[in-house]
Amino acid sequence: MTLLRHVHEASGYPVNWPADPQLWLTPPNALSCWVITVNNEVAGHLAVTQTDSAALVERLFVDPQQTGQGLGRKLLDHARRTAAEHHLDLTLEVADNCTAAIALYRRAGWRETARTPIDWGGDQASAVISFSAPSS
Repeated sequence: MTLLRHVHEASGYPVNWPADPQLWLTPPNALSCWVITVNNEVAGHLAVTQTDSAALVERLFVDPQQTGQGLGRKLLDHARRTAAEHHLDLTLEVADNCTAAIALYRRAGWRETARTPIDWGGDQASAVISFSAPSS
């Protein structure tokens, strides 16, 4: 929870602090959740949730002090492998204020598929951008 709080304060993710951070990190419909460590310290987190026929990347964040080391990309690649093993299409959604994350997704070959206006982002975010994973 400490890392999540640090990420929230440093980058505004998540836009709205969850009422129950532990539950937020491990959603009930999670296909799986992972952390990545550096020097035995948690440096990032990712959850992949499942609907009937698709998987969704959620709760992806990396310690701001560890960015630029490829940790987010490693987590994304792991999510792609997991979705492929389950024969699920993989997508993600990101608030438009998460510019570093959006840049990562584009560098990793993810394709923007939609932009949806939101009313819950306050003065921080005005839309959610949907992406689909690159073809394997």
